[in-house]
Amino acid sequence: MQSFQSLGLREEILRVLPEIGLHQPTAIQSQAIPQLLTGTIDLIGLAQTGTGKTAAFGLPLLEQIDQSQAHCQALILVPTRELCLQIQNQLIAFSAQMPGVRSLPIYGGAPMNGQLHGLKQKPQILVATPGRLMDFMDRKKIKLDQVRYVVLDEADEMLHMGFVDDINTILSQVPTERHIWLFSATMPPPIRQIVNQYMHEPVEIRIDEGQRTNQNIEHQYVVVQSKDKADALCRFMNLDPQMRGIVFCRTKAGTQELADYLIGQGFAVDSLHGDLTQNQREHVMKHFRSETTRMVVATDVAARGIDVQDLHYVFHYDLPDDAAYYTHRSGRTARAGKSGISLCLITPRELNRVKQLDRQLKLKMQKVQVPQNETIQEKALENWAQSIWKEEPHLPASVRDQALGWFFTMSKEEMIERLVSMYLRQHAPKGDHRDLNVDVAETTGKSSRATRLYLNAGKMDGLNKQSMLHLLTHQTGVSGKAIGHIEIRQKHSTIEVSSADLDALIIELQGRSYNGRRLFPKEDSIKAQMPHQRKHIHKIKQQSGKKKRKSKSAK
Repeated sequence: MQSFQSLGLREEILRVLPEIGLHQPTAIQSQAIPQLLTGTIDLIGLAQTGTGKTAAFGLPLLEQIDQSQAHCQALILVPTRELCLQIQNQLIAFSAQMPGVRSLPIYGGAPMNGQLHGLKQKPQILVATPGRLMDFMDRKKIKLDQVRYVVLDEADEMLHMGFVDDINTILSQVPTERHIWLFSATMPPPIRQIVNQYMHEPVEIRIDEGQRTNQNIEHQYVVVQSKDKADALCRFMNLDPQMRGIVFCRTKAGTQELADYLIGQGFAVDSLHGDLTQNQREHVMKHFRSETTRMVVATDVAARGIDVQDLHYVFHYDLPDDAAYYTHRSGRTARAGKSGISLCLITPRELNRVKQLDRQLKLKMQKVQVPQNETIQEKALENWAQSIWKEEPHLPASVRDQALGWFFTMSKEEMIERLVSMYLRQHAPKGDHRDLNVDVAETTGKSSRATRLYLNAGKMDGLNKQSMLHLLTHQTGVSGKAIGHIEIRQKHSTIEVSSADLDALIIELQGRSYNGRRLFPKEDSIKAQMPHQRKHIHKIKQQSGKKKRKSKSAK
């Protein structure tokens, strides 16, 4: 297996890597570091979260810094403040034996004064979010005219967050004689446009599709009704009192609502979302890292930059919008060679979406059952019994003799029976005792009814039935058998689809573009007959109207 020594890194860096837990390079590090150490190329690195991208660009970047020069030589752009701080901390660790290297994080949600003071120290590396960097540029506090290296980390996430215009503005301010290193999980068209406009014959490194998801992660799902999701999550958490992990929700409101519910059930959890101040976020992460809280409920964007070891579980309370997000989420567990579980809590209507993720990412996802209360109680009793075995007795002799006198006539069997009965009475399961699992086979027939998808694109966008069918199937993975009657109008289209596939189509098409038009799919609000049925009924009504008019004229 390849070593960091074989990659050509300088001795000052090699000495610190074992101290911070880096012993052997990952795939992206092995391929990127030797290329970037030349300092003469543009590079595209396509790899998922958890593959070691920060070291892949951070280590060779440190080697390019001229420690004798007190100006900004390198810029690292990132989508979130969490990732900004994470990269800053890693750069500090990497450069522990390079005292002449100075880096500074620039991010929103924190007072400007501290960052302005940091700029006076003349850092050679800026790690920045686009918005705050633009603020400083507008105030003439930061100049990029001597930048030689620009790193775009999590480029696709910056796209999702609407930073493309800011990135274009920033890149237009750096010298033309510079090198760009772009790292991303995916390569959507707007990112490819940046590549074409600003990068010169970039070397592209793509981690093999089979390596996209950590092989040490076990992918699972449970099927429950929407109203039972929170209780199902509680049961998994009760089954393992030592569980540590992240629960992902789609919205800020949903994140806070779920966190409040779990706290109300007695769990040590916290929330992480965009409405928190920087101090609140740092407080949450401090408690999470110190294991004061066992779970964090987070949105996708807020969770960027979370790097906490020993997380065994990732729960997808809401399914992610696309496959890349699923991989990003799952990569929060099974770090440093350890194992982990990525579990989706889904409703029957979301089953096809999960199967699509399974096919797309080759996950080998397994259906599991929400634990029954009896199982949870049995597990708790087993843990309690094991804790008794581990307990070291420290009774004074007088107390020991007195206790033996109390129970002298009681047999061992009777003592065990009484103790277990007492434990079970004191720890009886609370709340709902129902089986929360949904038998998908029972719902399949109900879910196969037809409904309609509305799409804001039509003939004016060059769509016909053939191209529409290609868009719906090849871009989403939904089978053509699920697509029924297609009606394409000038500015919009309606498509008859299986209701079981409706959610998957909406999720996959949301935000995509077709011939320059951004797509916003939704369930058609018209609950009447399907298009071909309405045409038939309309024709009958027309014929009926003609007959009535003829009858009146005859009179």
